Amino acid sequence: MITLRELTPEDADALQGIYSPESTRFLGRGPMSDTEARRVAGEAVAAGTRSPHTVYTLGLDLDHDLIGIIRLHLDRPVTALSYILRADTWGMGYPTDAVRRMLALGFGSLGLPEIQAKHHPGNPASGRVLLKTGFVSTGEYAGFSTYAIRQSVPRVPTGSVPGHPPGTE
Repeated sequence: MITLRELTPEDADALQGIYSPESTRFLGRGPMSDTEARRVAGEAVAAGTRSPHTVYTLGLDLDHDLIGIIRLHLDRPVTALSYILRADTWGMGYPTDAVRRMLALGFGSLGLPEIQAKHHPGNPASGRVLLKTGFVSTGEYAGFSTYAIRQSVPRVPTGSVPGHPPGTE
């Protein structure tokens, strides 16, 4: 089972493994460099200390191994969800679990009215994750398949979202 956790500066090497050529193929970007990984880890740590949060960047941790990240972007006109997984962990249900937890945060203590997401049409597995977690297709925009969710989602167990005390997610 995965846990969601705040990123640390020590996660830079793992971020490079997550943002590999295979994982970034449909993102319109290349693999993550060492310099970029250190910057992203540092920005995630800094963002986690700001109040209010504008971006939640959490790591998907599997037995003390960072296998992906998931973000909830509150800094956009409509909140957006994004995630990326290390290629060797694809097909195991980890993003579905992480998305459900982030939706519980968004619709729970954050009280968001809507969350949007998108994926490249060449990556249908991401679309399946979104549909399994309650998103509905809203069409296409700028070459991406788009999704939104407005309904409430089942609450996750108490204390399972980092940075939120038990009973607040």
